[in-house]
Amino acid sequence: MITRDEITLIGKFNKPHGINGEISATVNVPLEVLDECSCIVCDIDGIFVPFFIDAIRTKSHESALITLDGIASEQEAMMVVNKDIYILEREQIAWAQDNEEVPVEFFVNFKARINGTLTGTVAGLDDTTANVLLVIDLDNGSEVLIPAVDEFITSIDFDQKVVTFNIPQELIDL
Repeated sequence: MITRDEITLIGKFNKPHGINGEISATVNVPLEVLDECSCIVCDIDGIFVPFFIDAIRTKSHESALITLDGIASEQEAMMVVNKDIYILEREQIAWAQDNEEVPVEFFVNFKARINGTLTGTVAGLDDTTANVLLVIDLDNGSEVLIPAVDEFITSIDFDQKVVTFNIPQELIDL
């Protein structure tokens, strides 16, 4: 049985596409992650159910058309419409460790350590400007925005899900 602790939220199914069971999905991981994972998982009536991917067609860098094993009609596809998509966390971490270029979205929900004193959680991304910012919810209740650049990341512990940052104090004080 798959438990909540074993999975990571990566997106959401949208609506059926056509009549052969293909489903539109929005994801926040590179589609290569889906190619390499053994299954995707959805919460169906409170139970985390694995689904095996038959095919993926790219629509954009964050959306795809997915065909799942055992779903061959629009009616069957309705079972997962508007459902969150999860993958096994261990497979996502293995993918990240094997790739030099890990997208910044991967670090959402990682713990953050900043300059050795501040701790918090990477809560999301702010991509409303030319420079993508990591939104860090600090344990003290405040929020810090950190530019998502390699220069500020000193280490990444994939097993513990911790990103360590070294950033100028001026950025924290903004």
